Amino acid sequence: MGLISEVLLLPFAPARGSLWAIRQVLVEAERQYYDPAAVRAELARLEQLLDAGEIDEEEFDRLEDELLDRLEIALQWRAATVGETGGGTTGEGTAG
Repeated sequence: MGLISEVLLLPFAPARGSLWAIRQVLVEAERQYYDPAAVRAELARLEQLLDAGEIDEEEFDRLEDELLDRLEIALQWRAATVGETGGGTTGEGTAG
């Protein structure tokens, strides 16, 4: 953008800044939600709840299916994200 464009768009700077901040929050939220380690930790916690008798087998199966679906999506999302950025060092992209 040129100097004139910047001057003309100056009144919209707060809105542009707010949109940038919202995008950054969304990116971070997606990164955390689709983190395979976080999903695996939730699966472990779910198993602890079952072992402690806080949930029944039916509830466990339902929640486990949701988490396993989320883990599959997380691994696909991570692979797509790593493909876009050109690399990663966590080794989380392997199913096991």
